[in-house]
Amino acid sequence: MPVISAESLKALLAGAHPPALLHVLPEESWMGWRLPGSHCACVYEMSFLEKVHGLCPDPSAEIVVYGAGPPSLDAAVAAEKLSADGYGKVSEFEGGLAAWQAAGFPSEGDGSTEVVPVFDGSWKVDPATSVIRWTGRNLFNHHEGTVRLSGGSMEIAGGRLTQAVFTINLRSIACSDLTDPGYNAMLLGHLADRDFFETARFPEAVFKADAVEAIAGATPGTPNYRIGGTLTMRGVTQPLSIPAVIALNDAGQLTAQAQIEIDRTRWGVNYGSGRVFAWLGKHVVNDAIALHLKLHATRG
Repeated sequence: MPVISAESLKALLAGAHPPALLHVLPEESWMGWRLPGSHCACVYEMSFLEKVHGLCPDPSAEIVVYGAGPPSLDAAVAAEKLSADGYGKVSEFEGGLAAWQAAGFPSEGDGSTEVVPVFDGSWKVDPATSVIRWTGRNLFNHHEGTVRLSGGSMEIAGGRLTQAVFTINLRSIACSDLTDPGYNAMLLGHLADRDFFETARFPEAVFKADAVEAIAGATPGTPNYRIGGTLTMRGVTQPLSIPAVIALNDAGQLTAQAQIEIDRTRWGVNYGSGRVFAWLGKHVVNDAIALHLKLHATRG
């Protein structure tokens, strides 16, 4: 794929027949800072090619794509997509915005930059949209389902967690993989009895967080915070550390997602554990329970 430098691109844009110049980052990036005369077609969107078809309907048109600059692959991916779609004269300005700025060439835009989220304040969990998905396994099979949060709140001041408590309603455990009503009810009864969570005596589990630490070097889409605290279940309290992706959506709602595995025997959930029982054979149940946590919270 042809690549061009900042100086070569500046000369092309000043020529009699300048190429179509495509800014392949999101629209908010284009609004903040862009190369003069560029059009926005975000390569991260499924409608990328459709957008380019509207901007450049002629597949023989000369096109230059640019993005943020190395190490981001946005422009390279855009050029590959356009070439595969039949555009024959596509070049990549591989230096992107970073190289254009470093060269001191003029730009357009309102100067806005990506907003850094502020998490300070009081937050209240929304039980209707928050959920924990669980997976339990044995030697030959697995079961999966959900359990709901009944509530929770947290206080953040100066970027530091000062208080946080989340309550899990163990009586809400549901199984999604057993479609036979009888077997489904049998499993849920088994999970509710003394072999597992004994929900008649211990209807809730409580996670109390006492620290939130930013994970150095985290990239978007990987855990960016580590939440430390204790989980109390079946009357047993044990420390628990949760790496999570925490972000604010456009409506200002806080979302935290995490995928972890916990050893259930630390909380006395011992049924079928090869750690505490002998001669289990085919009756072994894995000690680890996989959990996918999704928490939504609003200010208040």
